[in-house]
Order: sequence, then structure tokens, then C-alpha cells
Amino acid sequence: MSPRSPRENPQETISAATSGDDIAPPPNTRRSFLQRGSAGIAAALAAGSAGNVWATGAPGADTNQVRLPLIQDPDTEQKEQTPDANLPPDDRVGYAVVGLGRLSLNQILPALSHCKYSRPAALVSGDRAKALKVARQYGIADTDVLDYQRFERLADNPRIQVVYIVLPNGMHKEYTLRAAKIGKHVLCEKPMATSVADCQAMIDACRRAGRKLMIAYRSQYEPMDRMIAKMVRENKLGPLREFVAGNSQNVGDPTQWRLNKALAGGGALPDIGLYCLNAARFLSGEEPLDVIASVHKPDGDPRFVEVEESVQFILRFPSGLTATCMSSYASHESRFFRLQGSQGWVEMDPAFGYNGLRMRHGMLVDGKSATTELQIDPQDQFAREIDHMSVCVKNDITPHTPGEEGLQDQRIMEAIYESARTGRVVKIARLAASTRGPDPHEETF
Repeated sequence: MSPRSPRENPQETISAATSGDDIAPPPNTRRSFLQRGSAGIAAALAAGSAGNVWATGAPGADTNQVRLPLIQDPDTEQKEQTPDANLPPDDRVGYAVVGLGRLSLNQILPALSHCKYSRPAALVSGDRAKALKVARQYGIADTDVLDYQRFERLADNPRIQVVYIVLPNGMHKEYTLRAAKIGKHVLCEKPMATSVADCQAMIDACRRAGRKLMIAYRSQYEPMDRMIAKMVRENKLGPLREFVAGNSQNVGDPTQWRLNKALAGGGALPDIGLYCLNAARFLSGEEPLDVIASVHKPDGDPRFVEVEESVQFILRFPSGLTATCMSSYASHESRFFRLQGSQGWVEMDPAFGYNGLRMRHGMLVDGKSATTELQIDPQDQFAREIDHMSVCVKNDITPHTPGEEGLQDQRIMEAIYESARTGRVVKIARLAASTRGPDPHEETF
């Protein structure tokens, strides 16, 4: 996760997003990672002493353990090859960015400036001098810089199709309802809101207005995460057994809004623990049956007067998969997950971040336990998710991570808090279908 900024005016502070996969419309035909990898694995094993495969560990170590060569730049969905050029600026979907905290300044606006189908079109901020300076940097007219009281004036600008809400969690509902009322689509940072009722109100408002609502689950648009989900769909790991994940950091300033329950909704869980929760659902393709959890709020630490320091929870899924997850606001930065099946495992360490991600895969090759690492070209995850929203707006498609996805995570988080409060297993009502929207351009990732 990126370092946390000191608390600003709540309307000027970023939401807890370090947290969302299909972007380009035209599909590409590609071999999967494992199809390509299998050929390399076979060649490596055949080479033997040629150096393509070697035993791991010191002399005398288990020679049934082999390590495979690093696979670089595989010809897979991670290599986005779109035959069409970028859309001309006037044809791109215009975004009004609401809130100019660190996430907007350092990630979202730079991503918008090099998106293929999207462009920055307006800013909403409580600090006009700051907003005007940023607007000039991105070619936004002074007249398209508004304060929060004049938010509804966005309705007068047909060049703005989407409002991107980058505010504290407790403000997401208000600005989603205001955006829907003036006829704008909504891209909202995660977590979606601070209660199930607020999430449902956001969904209902956008549905009544005929506007799209997408939650910015950045990791679901990240290429390696998508590759792992595809491996699971293709049964490359066999039946899933365990998922283990952690996301921790040591927060500093006790006055920042993320430690204010009204603005954040909770502590480590809705901010960074949500990555573990959502990854368990997204990667497995399953919805949990129940959860057992605990939270910790130490005495005497001014950071955790209102919210929890840490959370631990275990989700149980219909297939027998269990997800053991932990998150802390008082531990050294650590972000990882590992998904294990009967025929292989895959892990990311580090995981969940904006860049520097690393993926490893373990499998059996001719009776030997082998591992390989994947390396791909860096990609702007924010640009990918924003452009996906733009494709959905242009083509009238339900986003891959619609409001229902955020609602489901909020339902589970409330069950986690209830389990921690009571010390009991809490059942989670079954859903009739996946909360995710269709993935119409899956093959382009």
C-alpha cells in the first residue's frame, strides 16, 4: 500500500483504495500461460543438465524439487494487444474526479491522462486554488472546477459522463446519490460504503436513474490476478483447498480519517483487509457460507480509540475451500496471498499493490514438484479499470465489478464484525448468482 497521508479536510482526503479486469473491446486470440508454460517445462526437463532445470536446496536436498526458468513476457491475456488506436480526445468518456487527495493526485489523474478511452474532464474540490493548479496540469478548464456545494452543476456539462468518487468511505453514498440524480454514471472507490443499507441505496439510486455503478476493485483488473482466476476456471490447480492472505501496514497519524469510524466504517478490515476478502471470492469464483473472526483494539493506543487495529477471519466455501485472512494497521508492511489446490499452488508476494507484484506457481511435472515465476510488463491498473468503465458506458454493458459486488463484500464484513463480537460462527446468506457483472471482453486481458 502507499504510505498514508495525514488527515486533511475529509472532502479532500482520498478513499481507502489501493483497491479492481477487462478493458479493451476487441478480443485477442492467445495461448494461456499454462499452455505456453507447459511447453517450456517439458523442454526444461528434457534439457536436464543443460541448466534449464536444477534441484533446489543444498547438496543432499530433496532432488524431487525442481525450479523452472523464469517466464518473461508470456503471450497471454497479460499482453494487451489492441489493434485499434486510442480514441481521439473528444470521443473519450469524460470523468469528473471528486476529491483531490493523494490517490487522485498520484494515481487516478495520471492514469486518466494516458487512458485509451477516458479523459479527465472536471474536478470537484473544497480547495479551489489547489484544484485550479491541478486542472491546468491536465488541460481542464477553470469553469469545470467546482466545489462540493456546486456539485450539481456537473449536470450542465454533457462532456462529463462519469463521476469518479474518491472521498472518505462514509461520503460515498451521498455523492453517488447526487451523481445519479443529475444523470451521471458512477465509478466509486472501495469499500463501497459503510453499511449494507447505504450500499443498497446506492444501487437503487443508480438503477432508478438508468446509470451504471462500478466499484473500483483495482486488483480484479490487474493482469496477474486475472491470470490466477483463469487458472482456477480451467482447473489448473485442481480442486481448491486453502487460501491464505495478509495485508498489513503500520499507520502513523492518529488523526487521519481512516481511524475515524464515521468516515471509514472500521479500521484495518474495510481499508486493507478487504483486499484479502475480495481476492478470496474473485480468485475462487465462490461465495462463502460462513465466517469465524476476531478483532483486536489495544488499550492506550490513540490510533485505535474508534476502530480496530487488526482483524483475523476464516471463510468457509461450498467446495470445502477455506480462506484464512489477516490484516493489521500496526504491523510492518506486508501484502501476500497463496491459493492451494490438489494439483498445484499459486501465490503473489507482494500482492495488492500498485506495482512491483510478483507471482509464483507450483505444480507437478513428471512426478517432480516444480515452481516457476511469471514476469510481465508493468501496466497501469487504474487505467485498466477506468477504461473498462468507459467501455461499459459506450457499449451499455454492466461493469465487471458493479455495485452488487461492493454490497456483497459489505455483507461479509458485517458478518465478520458480528462473529468477532459474539465469538461465534456467523452464516452468510447464499446468493442466487455471482455479484459480478459479465466479463464481455475477457479475452483481451
